[in-house]
Amino acid sequence: MSQTMVARTDSLFEEVVAETSGIGANLNTCIQCGTCGGSCPSAPDMDQSPRKIFAMIREDLREEVLASNTSWYCVSCYYCMVRCPQDIQITNIMYALKRLAIKAGKFQKTSIAPIFSQMFIDFVENNGRSFELGLATKYHFRYHPFDAIKMATGFGLKMITRGRLDLTPPKIEGITQLKKILKKSKELGGVA
Repeated sequence: MSQTMVARTDSLFEEVVAETSGIGANLNTCIQCGTCGGSCPSAPDMDQSPRKIFAMIREDLREEVLASNTSWYCVSCYYCMVRCPQDIQITNIMYALKRLAIKAGKFQKTSIAPIFSQMFIDFVENNGRSFELGLATKYHFRYHPFDAIKMATGFGLKMITRGRLDLTPPKIEGITQLKKILKKSKELGGVA
């Protein structure tokens, strides 16, 4: 019996909902206010704003959405989710878009977005969580050194003085166990 390719019948919206275990379903409630993009520290580097990505998902513009760098620049700070008037799980949708882009082979290998994503993953693997100051510093000094100074003296200083930004990477309890879990996960998933 020969294998035949089955055409995908799900819309991109349905795939996002499935990839987020259903929590992305309220994406349809997006009122296009732009709060997500206005809140995002990475928005200037995104080729599409999050609200535009959401409109494109609803229009089933699969190729454009999955080729976009937007999800790759999400630093998982959750600021967009905290401020979203519709309680859309924006960060989780960005994770889903990354997974779908990888499956479809649509991320740009020449883009710095996967490098940025790997910087984020390194902090999570070593500390159990993201370290925003370290991530922003590493990224900006590498790709936008002059912007790093502006960001540090403006937005960064305000976040630090308000106690909203850790100066050292916080580690979770049980980091040793997490590292064992991640190691086993990579072995099972065939990732080196």
